[in-house]
Amino acid sequence: MRVIDSHVHLYPPEVEIDPAGWAASRGEKHWALLCTRRRRDGRPVQSMPSVEALLRAMDAGGVEHAVLLGWYWEKHDTCAWQNRFYAECVRAHPDRLSAFAVFHPEAGAAAVVEEVRRACGEGLIGIGEMSPHSQGFSVQDPAFGEVMALAADLKLPVNLHAADPEGRRYPGWVETPAKDFVWLARTFPRTNFVLAHWGGMLAMRDARLAERSNVFFDTAASPLLYDEKVWAQAVPILGRERVLFGSDYPLNLYPRVSVEAEMGRFVAEARRGGAGDEVMGRNAGRLLGLKGW
Repeated sequence: MRVIDSHVHLYPPEVEIDPAGWAASRGEKHWALLCTRRRRDGRPVQSMPSVEALLRAMDAGGVEHAVLLGWYWEKHDTCAWQNRFYAECVRAHPDRLSAFAVFHPEAGAAAVVEEVRRACGEGLIGIGEMSPHSQGFSVQDPAFGEVMALAADLKLPVNLHAADPEGRRYPGWVETPAKDFVWLARTFPRTNFVLAHWGGMLAMRDARLAERSNVFFDTAASPLLYDEKVWAQAVPILGRERVLFGSDYPLNLYPRVSVEAEMGRFVAEARRGGAGDEVMGRNAGRLLGLKGW
């Protein structure tokens, strides 16, 4: 079974040296709240691996290809900075890595359109992970809308953070109303949207979202949010052709049994859940237009 991990995050080396200090200097408070947290035993909720460490984790976990997602940064300059880093990663490892670009509408429509076009020209093939609800702008923001329309023209899937309104509250949790995703899917019918984290299970409760053929769902962070029954419960309802395997690496998905973040345990869970070839790689390969998938 060939595997594409469609939801991975990575950061340049300077972040690993002092994550909290780096975030403070950049004004990225929300990222710091989510990504520099420590568990009750003192261990970090996630690591800050290098590109080489990611590739080793992929090899160990049986992951053939990974999609680097940007973060929902609060500053547009940080978005552009990560986009340049991802372009370097993809150029160095085109057979193993793909990447998405991010932006912040605060920069204005002309600037964000230019940034997305530049990132696309540098080899990035999607947009996200975006989170208007965390980044502080409306889904109806005009600059955001211009990029959503551009995404359709350039065939760039858009990954959006989604949170379960009935799930556990963690530091940094934000509400992501289903009505906002419905509005986006209806307003931009030619744009393909991927709702992260099983789409917060929003489509399981809102038929308007479930019926949209341009809405997909990834499984990022699933073991921290749901038990293994979720595979049998959610996949048939959401549609096997619309679910993409994604881990949220380098988030440690099994903190009770694993010291470090890794991919293999989650790959095994998905297989036990009956994910199948479509969910494990074929759907992502087709959506992203990856050769050989």
